[in-house]
Amino acid sequence: MGIAVLTMKASVIEMFLVLLVTGIHSNKEMTKKIKRPKNTVPQINCDIKAGKIINPEFIVKCPPGCQDPKYHVYGTGVYASYSSVCSAAVHSGVLDNSGGDILVRKVAGQSGYRGSYSNGVQSLSLPRWRESFIVSESKPPKGVTYPSALTYSSSKNPAAKAGETTKAYENPSVPGASAQPVTMMQALAAEAMHTALPKPTPFVAAATSSPRPQPGGHRSQERDLWSTTTYTSNRSSPSAKPGFVPKEELSTQSLEPVSRGDPNCKVDLSFLIDGSSSIGKRRFRIQKQFLTDVAEALDIGPAGPLMGVVQYGDNPATHFNLKTHMNSRDLKTAIEKINQRGGLSNVGRAISFVTKNFFSKASGNRGGAPNVVVVMVDGWPTDKVEETSRLARESGINVFFVTIEGAVENEEQYVMEPNFANKAVCRTNGFYSFSVQSWFGLHKTVQPLVKRVCDTDRLACSKTCLNSADIGFVIDGSSSVGTGNFRTVLQFVANISKEFEISDTDTRIGAVQYTYEQRLEFGFDKYNTKPDVINAIKRVGYWSGGTSTGAAIQYALEQLFKKSKPNKRKLMILITDGRSYDDVRIPAMAAHHKGVITYAIGVAWAAQDELEIIATYPARDHSFFVDEFDNLYKSVPRIIQNICTEFNSQPRN
Repeated sequence: MGIAVLTMKASVIEMFLVLLVTGIHSNKEMTKKIKRPKNTVPQINCDIKAGKIINPEFIVKCPPGCQDPKYHVYGTGVYASYSSVCSAAVHSGVLDNSGGDILVRKVAGQSGYRGSYSNGVQSLSLPRWRESFIVSESKPPKGVTYPSALTYSSSKNPAAKAGETTKAYENPSVPGASAQPVTMMQALAAEAMHTALPKPTPFVAAATSSPRPQPGGHRSQERDLWSTTTYTSNRSSPSAKPGFVPKEELSTQSLEPVSRGDPNCKVDLSFLIDGSSSIGKRRFRIQKQFLTDVAEALDIGPAGPLMGVVQYGDNPATHFNLKTHMNSRDLKTAIEKINQRGGLSNVGRAISFVTKNFFSKASGNRGGAPNVVVVMVDGWPTDKVEETSRLARESGINVFFVTIEGAVENEEQYVMEPNFANKAVCRTNGFYSFSVQSWFGLHKTVQPLVKRVCDTDRLACSKTCLNSADIGFVIDGSSSVGTGNFRTVLQFVANISKEFEISDTDTRIGAVQYTYEQRLEFGFDKYNTKPDVINAIKRVGYWSGGTSTGAAIQYALEQLFKKSKPNKRKLMILITDGRSYDDVRIPAMAAHHKGVITYAIGVAWAAQDELEIIATYPARDHSFFVDEFDNLYKSVPRIIQNICTEFNSQPRN
């Protein structure tokens, strides 16, 4: 009896071991398969919205035809997650209508989204949304992998038509298994098999500016939180209109309040960071921490400062532009992901790159906000910066330099361009330069730098030759001009005006017409946009009469330039076709004493000696003569060039 029992127990143990070994072998085969994921790019359809996809950052393939207006997009540059992913990519210019691969990154929700027409797609405006996303070219950083299958917030797979596979956050069930009673032996074998399995490694996405999805319970809790949102109502409702967004979605708010940014510091800011080999890894980390501290202190947001980062070494490269990150939290996360490039310290090449590429509308430049570049330099540059910095200043960019551990006396022989910081910065008065003795003291520069960058009234290089003047045209309307030629003169005035940036805070235009008498056609504060100014010029009526140029200059000083703003350059451009009936010397001298820069334009019978008296010294740069009215247009480029050359030659102290 005892022997029979022992034999039976031995059989059971033998069966258990067979099951165990079989399970482990099977598990190894499964593990081998798991370790060989296919590196494929998931394909989605044009109607897939970013909010349907849980992954915080991913690469997808878009099909052709997503430019179709039936696929709705909300926002510009930064899009509400209720938008079609692929249509947003077309709108942003990353894709055309033929489709292709794109990189999508989730960012925080915005309090408002502005619609616009771009690249054949009309995006719509939206008051607010809980989540946003941005799209860029599908160029993942080295060593970063993206999921070959996407996780969707719905149990249904909306990409099934595209042949895509999906993941679920819940533990997957074993295919083909049915609900059968489980014996103790099966449970023991399953437990032993489970113990032998390696622990799964969670997928790590690339750098992202939004919170990562949490495992299992947290994610399902978040889905419960948003369970009131009806994603399918717009498609299923027969009464749905194009561009309609369900009321439930419009009222949904972000989980965290997102700052709009500090409105007292509305600047477009680029940091040029030193990624050269000489800086080393430790100092590069200190530099990144400095950027993180600045981002925190600035309070980044669409109503305040926006910030991008360019790293330079042998060649510069943009890590992210002005529209990539819309709050300090996302920006700090992105800064942490920056890797050092190495190479030389070609600062001049980097400044040239920023001047040509960074402050564009496509990169998020807002136009009305001052452009600022902060250049971080470890030691000294390995190329020259003077000429490229001059072009940056003339483009309206305020250049700051932060030099850390600059050359000491016995190192100065190695510096390619002595006094490079003063040759580069906007002004040489010390406001734009920081000299830091040690990298370990860099953190002390955060608050002083932020204070200066935000002091927009002192950002002198925001003023350029085209955006900082009050220009008064004094137009001869005498009988000798004639109606046809007078229209030619007005076209000449319009052509000059078109070259300037016109607004109530930039260049302003006014006009006076004269014969024996004078008439204010419109003052500096009358029209604040370029189209309004051009239309006002076209509406000026021809007067006809004598030619009292001296009285006209005096009238313009009293009725036009007396109302000029103190911080504006005052430019008078006088156009006449003959000698004046009165004296021009005293009025012209009065204009020069009041700081009014006068350009005298003579046509046909105009007296050259009078033009030189009227014009600001040197007369060769401020007086022009053409033999007939039809040739007036030829002098426009030279007049603009002389105005800008004179402006840019001002002292920089």
